[in-house]
Amino acid sequence: MNEADGSYGLLSQTSSIAETRNERLQRHLPVFASLQWLRAGWRDLSARPAQSLAYGLGVFLVSVVLVWLLAYFGLDYILFPALAGFMIVAPVLAIGLYEKSRALEEGKSITLGRMIRSKPRAGAQVYFAGVMLCLLMLLWMRAAVLLYALFFGVKPFPGLDHIIELLLTQPIGWAMLFVGTLVGGLFASFAFAISVFSIPMLLDRRTDAMTAMGTSMALVWNNFIPLVVWGLIVVALFGASVMTGLLGLIVIFPLLGHATWHAYRVVYRPEE
Repeated sequence: MNEADGSYGLLSQTSSIAETRNERLQRHLPVFASLQWLRAGWRDLSARPAQSLAYGLGVFLVSVVLVWLLAYFGLDYILFPALAGFMIVAPVLAIGLYEKSRALEEGKSITLGRMIRSKPRAGAQVYFAGVMLCLLMLLWMRAAVLLYALFFGVKPFPGLDHIIELLLTQPIGWAMLFVGTLVGGLFASFAFAISVFSIPMLLDRRTDAMTAMGTSMALVWNNFIPLVVWGLIVVALFGASVMTGLLGLIVIFPLLGHATWHAYRVVYRPEE
């Protein structure tokens, strides 16, 4: 066998291994499997609801304080990117909710204090993943500022009232909304793919952050349509929270956190 034949055989073997791995990660989920995850999340929320609602209240209060600080220090021009960036780091904030769902799954009781002081089995790797997601959020916020400068020039931010009018009533505002939505969608899609299963995985198993993120992305890719539907539901519910002045986070954040755990348990099956 010559060298070319050997190389071809190696490539074929590698391709076969990749195809087998992709088949192993394909779950053949129903398109609206996310509705089942939401129902399971609601059951976890309803079991000792005070704990989950208190967790959601904490996230709401922290969010309100951050919004107030942005306005107080004149950083309101990054408010919209910051709200969008919240969804990037949300999986890390929800780790206590994953802990409650895991405890309920195992038939154990859990306190709010234990939810807050969750000890991931991956140890410090979960914090490494959190730092990477925070850096991604900061990168998105910087990109949003650059987009504003590209469309409107280097001039002072006119304030929330004027910018909303500018975005909705002028062609240049429509163009910025279109481009900003595309760019923000790319950031959000990447963040969703690497975090939706990696953070629950780091809580549940001893692994490293990069492996967890890579596995999460592979699971999303191989179950693309159901996970796209899940992502759209998350965006829609978060949008509803914003429309209520973030008050909806008290209920919606715990619901999505518990549902994400059940999504992880359905999609990630390492025993296969």
